[in-house]
Amino acid sequence: MLLEDKTVVVYGAGGAIGGAVARAFAHEGARVFLTARSPDVVGAVAKEITAAGGTADAAVVDAGDERSVTEHLDAVVAHAGGVDVSFNAIGISPVGLQGIPLAELPAESFLRPITGYAQAHFITARAAGRHMIAQGSGVIMMHTPEPARSPLPLVGGMSVAWAAMEGLNRALSAEWARHGVRAICLRTTGMLETPVIDVVYGLHADALGITKEQFVALASDMSHRKRPTALAELTAAAVFLASDRASAMTGTVANLTGGIIVD
Repeated sequence: MLLEDKTVVVYGAGGAIGGAVARAFAHEGARVFLTARSPDVVGAVAKEITAAGGTADAAVVDAGDERSVTEHLDAVVAHAGGVDVSFNAIGISPVGLQGIPLAELPAESFLRPITGYAQAHFITARAAGRHMIAQGSGVIMMHTPEPARSPLPLVGGMSVAWAAMEGLNRALSAEWARHGVRAICLRTTGMLETPVIDVVYGLHADALGITKEQFVALASDMSHRKRPTALAELTAAAVFLASDRASAMTGTVANLTGGIIVD
């Protein structure tokens, strides 16, 4: 198993992406510490993992709150002896933020994802980085969709926020890779298995005056494969990149867009 005996913390583990990544990590032998703001949701994911034979603990943590993150991670390290992977998969609702022309978008709505994502990812990365630097190893991971790189209309401040996350990923590597700490970002298309993308595509379809099915087809046609990234493709890549087999990869974005973006 690729992640046997690894200790992993997943933020936003109650969401579709965080939960799927947590399950994949546990399947590969990691002990996963799941966090979210809803105890019921994250608890259900933990129970599912343990029922499948994995090891999981659940806790209520606000990834944007420094004290909440620090106290939880300190407790994890004290209990497990260290932390090997930190994956931040939190999400911000697109309602009121996407599907609105920039000329009509309130400043507060533009800034909300920028400040929210940047704050949460910095706080969780810094908390993990302090422990990982001391132990001389670790991987900090995050996820962005393709508007982080590809200019698309009606995305509001989200695209700026996702681009900032990728910039933070590079900055973390520049300072911490020399201490054995890798930073990796996984970039995908919107994934149809996630409930939030149904909302996002609905907002964009309404703004363009087309049906949601037409927008899904339009978005899918942008890739070379003529289909979006599957959630299973993201989790498979996350497992590999978190493992020691990807030890040479840091400060980079794993491009899983199927050709929408070509580097």
